[in-house]
Amino acid sequence: MKILIAYDGSKDSEAAIDDLSSSGLPASGKAEVISVAEVWLPPIGVDNNDEASPYVEEVLRESRERGERAVTEAEMLAKFAAGRVRTALPEWDVTSFASYGSPGWEIVARAKEIDADLIVVGAQGQSIISRLVLGSISQRVITEAHCSVRVGRGNIELDPIAERIIVGFDGSPGALAAVDSVASRNWDPSAEFKLVVVSEPVLPPAIGRFVTPVATNVEEATVAARVWIESAAEVAIAKIRASGFDAALHISSGNPKRVLPDEAGRWGADCIFMGASASRNPFERVLIGSTSAAVAARSHCSVEVARVTVPANQLIDPAISV
Repeated sequence: MKILIAYDGSKDSEAAIDDLSSSGLPASGKAEVISVAEVWLPPIGVDNNDEASPYVEEVLRESRERGERAVTEAEMLAKFAAGRVRTALPEWDVTSFASYGSPGWEIVARAKEIDADLIVVGAQGQSIISRLVLGSISQRVITEAHCSVRVGRGNIELDPIAERIIVGFDGSPGALAAVDSVASRNWDPSAEFKLVVVSEPVLPPAIGRFVTPVATNVEEATVAARVWIESAAEVAIAKIRASGFDAALHISSGNPKRVLPDEAGRWGADCIFMGASASRNPFERVLIGSTSAAVAARSHCSVEVARVTVPANQLIDPAISV
């Protein structure tokens, strides 16, 4: 397994590193820590242009010097964080990398360059605004990354209890990827799992009083969908059980952006796994990102968004035995 860990020295990026030891990661693998200096470096040689004025040359020179100092600081941050990651993952091969530019884009590009399986980010960054909501960098990474993304929140327990993992499940290829990811991890034998199915209301109840035939058809479709999703969920639970763990099924009605964080809070979950199918359609990526980011922003625990490129027609078939 290969992971890319984004680090900017903030409290939340520290928490994301603390969270690694309780992420069910394999005993060994490769990890790279990336720190990005949010600066622009003028191309070398621009200030040697004979047509440039002395003022422009001076501005470019000072800009490059400031940028190079920022990159040097990013290199130091990455090396420091790599040391912490080696402590959390002692059997892993850990390296560091520094870059400059837009942090969100640089993280996504670097993950693709090294073919990372998972990107780990903190919930929020250094800026004051980002402390109020899920950080803009985390949102961009969730939306644009080609691989899975984990928004890590380290929980320091004075009296550690069994890990509790929630899987948001809707029967989609992405949800199946989330189940596969959970089932493949190295969890503590005492870990507990819960599959949470959230059904969003299709038709407001009041409409049924005025358009009875339509309401009846929608109700029948809802019942059929519930039967299918329950069967699909049983297949998913069987996958988790095949890895040596039991899992409960919880079905709720409402908006998953609120239901998943609320259920995680009530149950005291350590992480929510949810799915996202990779898409070339920017609009679809925004929709996936908005749901994932909303869950990550509202949750008290870590959130991992599993992403896999699967044809849309390859959904879970409840008839398939595990």
